[in-house]
Amino acid sequence: MIHAKPGDKVKVKYTGKLTDGTVFDSSVGRPPLEVVLGSGHVIEGFDEALTGMIVGEKKTVIIPVEKAYGPFDPDKVMEMPIEQVPPDFSPEVGQKLEVGGVNGEIVLVVVREITDTHIYLDANPPLAGEELVFDLELVDIG
Repeated sequence: MIHAKPGDKVKVKYTGKLTDGTVFDSSVGRPPLEVVLGSGHVIEGFDEALTGMIVGEKKTVIIPVEKAYGPFDPDKVMEMPIEQVPPDFSPEVGQKLEVGGVNGEIVLVVVREITDTHIYLDANPPLAGEELVFDLELVDIG
C-alpha cells in the first residue's frame, strides 16, 4: 500500500463544514481537488489529514483553529469614517472589497457593519476563529 506523503500530488473528494454542520465548501459535483502535499496551497490541518492516507480511504477530521485559518484578530477590523466612502459607491454589509494596504498591497476585506458615522471593514479570512470539520476521501496519489 502506498501512503500519501509530502511532495505527492493527490486527488481528494471533500466536504468542509463548521462544527454546527454548516457546509462551507465541497467537491461534490466537481472534480476532486488536486494538491501537492506540503506545498502550502491548503491549510495546514487539511494537508496533515491527507498525509498517511491510502487511495480509497475515507475519514472525518476536526481541524483546530490554529491549523485552519487562525484566530479571529480584532486588529484586522478597520473603522473608516463614512465620509471617506466615495459618493458614487453604496457599500452593503457582506460585500467583498479590495482596498489598498499600508504598503501599497491589495487587501481583501468584507463590509461588516455600516453606521451613520462609520463603515467597518474586516480583513480576517472568512473562516478565521472557526474549528473546521472535513469529510475526506483520497481518490488518487500520482
